[in-house]
Amino acid sequence: MESIQSTLKKWMRENANFKDNYEKIRKETLQDPEIKEFLSLHPELEQRVIDKNLIKLYEFKTQSKQCDKCESFGTCINMIQGYSPVLKTDHNDIHLQYEKCHQRIDYEKQKDLENLIKSLYMPKEILNASIDKLDNDPNRSNAIRETISFLREATIKLPTKGLYFSGPFGVGKTYFLGALANKLKESNISSMLIYMPEFVREMKGSIKDDSINAKIDYFKRTDVLMLDDIGAETQSAWFRDEILGSILQYRMMEQLPVFFTSNYTLDQLELQLSHSNRGDTEMVKAGRIIERIKQVSKEVSMSGENRRDL
Repeated sequence: MESIQSTLKKWMRENANFKDNYEKIRKETLQDPEIKEFLSLHPELEQRVIDKNLIKLYEFKTQSKQCDKCESFGTCINMIQGYSPVLKTDHNDIHLQYEKCHQRIDYEKQKDLENLIKSLYMPKEILNASIDKLDNDPNRSNAIRETISFLREATIKLPTKGLYFSGPFGVGKTYFLGALANKLKESNISSMLIYMPEFVREMKGSIKDDSINAKIDYFKRTDVLMLDDIGAETQSAWFRDEILGSILQYRMMEQLPVFFTSNYTLDQLELQLSHSNRGDTEMVKAGRIIERIKQVSKEVSMSGENRRDL
């Protein structure tokens, strides 16, 4: 067992080191250029207040200010990721606050932009599509021209009609939708991309959990609706009339644009929609859907090589 005298001497040595370290940190903190400037702007702060708040001043000194010590939001060194410390005074006391830094603001802005594009069953390559990567293939020149025209108008006011891209398999129709969606988000315009065959299954499954009405309402109201591969889904009179018809009717009345891709022209799609999985032929109801499509979009044909084989 250590003697009381030995313990006392040890305690005195440790406290001496503590005192030395404290004085060293105190001196370095108060010599920090930003802290010196802050204190010079507030001569009303008494020395006892400064000493009482030394831990706040030290925290301010060691943190990154507006990303000066951080390469990115993900590598932020601060106690609160993406927040920069700010010294303020109130009632002759020192307060340390944190405000969003440049990196966090940019990060949140990017996340908000990403959230403007939602999709049902669209491949990642489509969600990363870019207008800049559309080539000048003469078989797609009209589609590119109409797409650019829509985007130009959208920067002023959202057009009332989208585009109906018709053409054979693999000519890049779906890629156009992804490129459009990514360009629209730069103007803070949201879009919903839907792969039609899976959309049919989604709607049928939603009947069981009573979420179908909420989903239909969302598809009705989104800024820009994009329906990929219409006509490829297994037909049912219920989906055609109650789901697709309801969505298109609302968007037609509200003058909200819809984009489509299809292997069928509108005339061919009308025939396709007239046949249900029950074997019925209903040209009148199919014609009603086609008229709604014409009200919310403009047909643009595409052709060329199958790009998926290149």
